[in-house]
Amino acid sequence: MSSSDSLPKKNSDWRLQFGPIAEYLKDSEITEIMINGADKIFIEKNGLIKKTPAKYNSNLDLIKLAHGLAKWNKHTIDPENPVYQTTLPDGSRIHCVLPPVAIDWPTITIRKHSLGAKSHTQLITNGTMDEKIGYFLNCCVAARLNILVCGGTGSGKTTLLNVLSSFIPSYERIITIEDTVELKLKNDNLIRLESKTNRLDSSKDITIGDLVRNALRMRPDRIIVGECRGHEAFDMLTAMNTGHEGSMTTLHANTARDGLRRLETMVLLKQTDVPLKVMRHHISTAVDLIIQINRQADGKRRIVEIMEVGGLESDVILTQDIFGWNQKEGFRSFGLVPRFVEKFYERGINFPKDFFSNKYK
Repeated sequence: MSSSDSLPKKNSDWRLQFGPIAEYLKDSEITEIMINGADKIFIEKNGLIKKTPAKYNSNLDLIKLAHGLAKWNKHTIDPENPVYQTTLPDGSRIHCVLPPVAIDWPTITIRKHSLGAKSHTQLITNGTMDEKIGYFLNCCVAARLNILVCGGTGSGKTTLLNVLSSFIPSYERIITIEDTVELKLKNDNLIRLESKTNRLDSSKDITIGDLVRNALRMRPDRIIVGECRGHEAFDMLTAMNTGHEGSMTTLHANTARDGLRRLETMVLLKQTDVPLKVMRHHISTAVDLIIQINRQADGKRRIVEIMEVGGLESDVILTQDIFGWNQKEGFRSFGLVPRFVEKFYERGINFPKDFFSNKYK
C-alpha cells in the first residue's frame, strides 16, 4: 500500500497491494506470515518457520499498510491504540503492533485462512489423531458432551474444533461466537456471531461475553465459542450448565490440566466473590471432556491428551486420562472407561462395550 488512504479492494488482485508478500498470501501451503520490520519476513509452511528473501523498502511502508487496514475495517489506530486485529478479504486474520508499543519496528502477523475445512479423515492421515480416537470423538459429540479444546498458538485448536463441529447432526441449531470468523460449519440452522471492538465509530463495543449471553435467547441446541480468553468463560460455563449440552470452546493451555487451571482463573476474573469450591463445582459439572492438541518439534499437530472431567471431591476437580500420545509409543489408551460412556447408550449410540479393554492397535 502506498499510503494510509489505500485500502484492500475486494477483488482478485487485492493481494498485490501487499507488495513483497503477495506471493505468500497466494500460496495455500503457507499458514502464517510474520513481518518483523521491513527486512525480516518469515513464513510458516508445513509447520516449520523459515526466513524469506522478501523485503519492504522501509518501516514507513509497513506503518502505511497498517493504517490503511485499520481505516478499511473502521478500527482506531494511533499512539493511544497501537495494537489491533482485523481480517483480510479472504478471511485471513491479521494482527498489527505499531510504535510506541513495538519498540524496534512495526510488526504484522497474518494467520492464513484455509480455503476449506479439514475432515477428520485428513487429520487421521496427517497424524493428528488415529481412527480409534476419531471414532471416540465422533461419539462424544453425538452424545452431546461439553468439550474444551486446549493448545498453544498455532497448535490447530480451531481446525480440531471445526472437525468436532462436523460431527453435529444437521438438524441441530448451532450458534457460533468468535472474535474473528474462522469456523467453517455447513449446518443449515447455523447462526454466526462476531464480536466488534475498538472501532472508529461511536457505537458500543460488543464482546464475546455479550454475544454468549444473547445467544441464550436465540434457542440454540449448541453454542460454540471460537476461543475463551477472559470474562466470557463464566458465561460459557453457565450456558453449558443450563441445558445447552454439546457446547464447545477452545482456550490457550500447555496441558489439559493447565486448561482447567486457566479456566478457573478466567472465571475468577469475572466472579471474584465466588467461593473456590462453588466455582470448581461450576466447572466440573459443565465440562465433560478436555482435548489437548500440541504442535510438535517436527511441525506436526497432534492430539496428545484426552481427559475426562468427572466431578468434584474435597474441593478438587476429578479427572482421568483416556488417551495420550508420546514419542515412543505413539497414540495409546489408558484402559480407563469414562463415566460419560453411559450417555452414549442413552443417546442410542452403538458403542462397543470392550472399546477400552481391547489391546490398543
